[in-house]
Amino acid sequence: MRQIVLDTETTGLSARNGDRVVEIGCLELVGRRPTGRRLHLYLNPERDVPIDAQRIHGLTDEFLADKPKFREVAAEVAEFIHDAELVIHNAAFDMEFLNAEFALLRNDNWPNAAQLCAGVVDTLRMARDLRPGKRNTLDALCTEFGVDNSNRKFHGALLDAELLAEVYLAMTRGQESLVIDLEPPAHLGASVAYGQRRPLAVIQASSEEMAEHGKVTREIDQESRGKCLWLQLSTAAP
Repeated sequence: MRQIVLDTETTGLSARNGDRVVEIGCLELVGRRPTGRRLHLYLNPERDVPIDAQRIHGLTDEFLADKPKFREVAAEVAEFIHDAELVIHNAAFDMEFLNAEFALLRNDNWPNAAQLCAGVVDTLRMARDLRPGKRNTLDALCTEFGVDNSNRKFHGALLDAELLAEVYLAMTRGQESLVIDLEPPAHLGASVAYGQRRPLAVIQASSEEMAEHGKVTREIDQESRGKCLWLQLSTAAP
């Protein structure tokens, strides 16, 4: 499975009110392993960045002035997330902004982000199910799962995507183990034909082990007032 861990930074909290994306950070997982592929873009939002937003991500109007506009990198973003499952913390927020950015390109017949990707995993919702009643910010989850976030002075899209990838893998570790355990080892599948069974090794108990077993079963029989099933079966056996 190909997954893209994604985060954005924006000029504010509402795409409907005209806020825009100023940074996109993505990294690729295939089979739950980072491939090393990343996409990191700073964007000119074509509007001012309020001081409150600057305090969160540290991106100023001056810094973003010469950065590409979203329409200039839309193809690159679309290619990177196409047919992948997106892993996002508070997915509704980021998807609203990405869909709004693609919607501004409607004259070029662009699909939105939800149509481009294969699905979305919301790690905030997952965390709330795993840790009901607790704080489930990215920083709180880093602390919970032992992920080093000491370099997180500001919210940064690529750094947050990297941290989220580690948190997501920690939260979901072991989910694939059931499938793996149900599959027979390759060497057994190749050497054991259908309907055949390897002879089982029989290991006889030592006299000391038999004596200890007898002692334990007698104690159980005494505690259960003669209801030790093991002794009943061994006495009834021919």
